Amino acid sequence: MVATVSALVLGLLISNANTSFTRLGGQVTSLSAEILRLDQILRQYGADAEPARNTLLKYAEHKADDLFPDNPADVRLSNPSTYELLQRLEDMLLALKPATPRDQWWLAQAMTLAAKIGDARWLIAQQIGQGTPKAFVALLVFWLALLFASFGLFAPPNLTSAVTLMLCALAVAGAVAMFLELEQGFGGLVRVSPEPMRQAVKTLEAEPSNQNTP
Repeated sequence: MVATVSALVLGLLISNANTSFTRLGGQVTSLSAEILRLDQILRQYGADAEPARNTLLKYAEHKADDLFPDNPADVRLSNPSTYELLQRLEDMLLALKPATPRDQWWLAQAMTLAAKIGDARWLIAQQIGQGTPKAFVALLVFWLALLFASFGLFAPPNLTSAVTLMLCALAVAGAVAMFLELEQGFGGLVRVSPEPMRQAVKTLEAEPSNQNTP
């Protein structure tokens, strides 16, 4: 019974952690796409939106550094200075004076995307830290330790049995470590891919030069 319950619980925890990890990666991808779309809209608006575009580029650079720093221990999901850049961007959008219905439509779309970017920031920050309770993990480890201890009681005392049990214990310990890593999302050995955000930053940095190319 202990073996069956432990296997079911461990499988469910891995599946749940993988689902959360995949959802978090999707949120990062959506954030990068919204940043790129907002930049395109500001380019369509015209020269009056250039200061807002520059602020958006700074926000994308800071956000990429916050989520994917060189040192995984320096991850900052709720960096106030980065959020201030987003608020400054929203203030710049509010200060724009659209002269035509076309400009009004572009500005409305830009404000909607800026709000979505702000929502994504909170969603990512709130999702981290809602993993499996530590008491539950400790109980699962206790079940597994009890299970392998019982195997050792009845296993013949030889090298093959000892090595087999040790390898099995390492495999199960790796499964426990895996779902704990997946729940972190950022800063662990298993991390969300930084490529969407980095690609968005590269695109934003290249677009001004492309715009000036004859």
